[in-house]
This record gives sequence, structure tokens and C-alpha cells, in this order.
Amino acid sequence: MRILYLPAYFTPEKTASSYLGENRNKAFIDAGFDMIAYTPTPCRGISADERRKYCAKEYKRELLYDGHFDLNRFPLYAEGTNPMMRAIRYLLCLSIQLWKGLKTKNIDVIYLASTPPIQGVLGAILKIIKKVPFVYNLQDIFPDSLVGTGLVNNKSGLVWRIGRIIENFTYRHADKIIVISEDFKKNILFKGVPAEKVIVVYNWVDQNAVSSIDRKDNILFDRYGLNRNDFFVTYSGNIGLTQNMDLLLDVAKDLEGNDEIQFVLIGEGAYVEHVKEIINRDKIKNVILLPFQPYEDISHVFSLGDVGIIISKPGVGENSMPSKTWSIMSASRPVLANFDENEIKTIINQNKCGVFTKAGDKKAFTEAIIELYRNRNLCRKYGENGRKFVLENLAMESATQKYVDVMMSVVKR
Repeated sequence: MRILYLPAYFTPEKTASSYLGENRNKAFIDAGFDMIAYTPTPCRGISADERRKYCAKEYKRELLYDGHFDLNRFPLYAEGTNPMMRAIRYLLCLSIQLWKGLKTKNIDVIYLASTPPIQGVLGAILKIIKKVPFVYNLQDIFPDSLVGTGLVNNKSGLVWRIGRIIENFTYRHADKIIVISEDFKKNILFKGVPAEKVIVVYNWVDQNAVSSIDRKDNILFDRYGLNRNDFFVTYSGNIGLTQNMDLLLDVAKDLEGNDEIQFVLIGEGAYVEHVKEIINRDKIKNVILLPFQPYEDISHVFSLGDVGIIISKPGVGENSMPSKTWSIMSASRPVLANFDENEIKTIINQNKCGVFTKAGDKKAFTEAIIELYRNRNLCRKYGENGRKFVLENLAMESATQKYVDVMMSVVKR
């Protein structure tokens, strides 16, 4: 059985949740599938030198997993921050992948994820022409997400209507839709998607790869000259338009009077240069900005803080389930959320694994940081509860097996 896989990003590109794809692909291979993939030359989260290396002929085609994963790269200009150029790049990528997919023979099933948001159209078109099943992994609900980011002002404009046409077309032709939360399921059921199409599989965490590291053994403290006696509030992930970095920096500025409270932001993204500008302009001294770290150091990343943050602008989190939440919990650290009220709030509150504050509520967010700073024992207890929840509900093996089961179910029809 052979899977056609068309990712917009692939290793060595660094994204906050790239491990999900790696774990899932390995599970497919272990279950007996072969995979063929077409993806652009990497650009996200890597240096110009590394990008040039992957433009070389020997990287145009790679046989991975003992030859069971046939990876093919095609040239495409690097992704920047200009929205128009990114949109054009998405369209070019889709066009090339459509052509590659049409030419590929002996395909049993198509698998695509929802990044970028037009990727679902690609799967639907290929499914119609090639007459093979199409499984769609919904990590972000488009066009709902456009309203939260401010790219669309309301749900009645032209862009919104086009987005809904794309969304409906994708859902109609997908044989199965894997969503990452019950809230996502409710959203698309409300839009008329049949319940039998929708499977909920939470984004998992490799509980063995992400575990608690004692501060004395954490290599990041020495790597970046951090004081092990300070109280660290950490954010790790994409630093983009949807994350409320302005609020976070404003809170950090207000807490500068306490020398022990330090903020560490680990990641990259479209908004990172603006974050640097704010830090320099306002002379914020308690915020440390670090790049994405190698995956082998992931336990050190999520163990660095006394508390881990998930944050978004109001209206964005309604259609979001940040997978970094599970990594924070797996490292036995409390989750501090400044987020829209959704399933995350229920999980945090019912399992006593952190503190939930409403997205945009600066006062509650600041008070929560101070409360956790003053009560380290509470931090530890929240962290223990989070790890327990992960082990009982979000283990990698059971989650990836659900993906395998979905693929098997559509192929055997």
C-alpha cells in the first residue's frame, strides 16, 4: 500500500511541531505502508548555507526508512514575511505538487495536512482525478483562523466567502478528516460535515523524548549563560502574528522590578524581528530571545522554565489546540495559558495542571505569574499532574496508531 504525501514543509525545516510528522510517518512505515512525497527545497528555520546545501542535486531525491519513504524535493524561492509573496509561493507550491501528484502512479491513498490552508484543495482535486481515497488532517480551521489573525475583518467579505468555498470543497471530497480536538469536530459538524467522516486524534507528545530535566543538568543554562536561581517563564514555538507577543512583552516590562522573574522566548517566525525591535526600543531587560533548539534537546527546552506559556490574541484560540501544551506537561511543568476559552481551559482546570487566563487579560496573566513565582510547590504539583495526564491520555504510540487505523480503513474499502 502506497501513500502520496505532499507536505509544504519537511525536515530539516524547523517548526514547533515537526516531530508530529516524523512520528506519524514512521508509524505509517512500520505498519507496512510505503510513502512517496514531493516537497519544496527547505527554507523555514534554517540558515542560508543549509538551504544552499539542500539545493544540491544529491538532495533532490532521498530514500528514507530503508527505501520505504521516497522523498523528492523541487526548487522554490524561500518563504519570507511578505503576505503577498507567501500567498504566491503557496499557489506555486500547490501547482507543482498537483502536477507531481498527477504523474505519480500506483497510489492507494492520499494524505495531506491543513498547512497551508489551500492544501486541502490539492488533495480533493487529486482524489477526484486519480479516484483514490483522501485523508485530511485538520490542524487549523480555515478560514476561521483568518479572522483571529486580523487578515479578514468579518465573516461576510470576499476573502471569507472564498475561504468557505475552499473549506467545503475539501471536506466534501475527503474520505476521512482527522481533527485535533473535540472543539474542531464541533466546528466542522456545524458546517455540515457528516459525523462518520470525522475522527478526533489529539496531537501527542513523545513522553519518552520529552521528560523533566533537573535544572542542574539542563545544558541550556550553560549554553546561554542563564542563572539557575532565577524564576523562568518560557515560551517555545512559532513567534507569529497570532501569538500575542505584544501583551507578553508588556507584562515582562511591568515585572522588570523583580530581578528573579525572567522570560525566555524560544522560536522563530514572521513576528520575531518585531519582537526584537520592541525589546530594544523599550529596553526590556528580562526577556531573552533564543532560536529553535535541536530536537535532541527538546527535554531541556521544555524543562528550562518554572512555567511554560501558551498564548494567543483574542479570537484566535477558538480554533486552535497548541501542541506545545502537551510538551510543557510532559516535561512536568505547569501550563500558564492566556487563551480563548476552549477545550484547553477544561483540561487545565479539571486536571489541575496549570493556570488558565482569558486571552488578552493582562491583569489576570500578570497575577498568575506572580502567584506561581511565590508558590514553587504549587508549580511542582501542577507539573506532576500534567505529566500524569500525558501518560494516561497523550502517549505517542496510541495516537499514531489511530492515524494508521484511519489510513487502513479507507484503503480497505
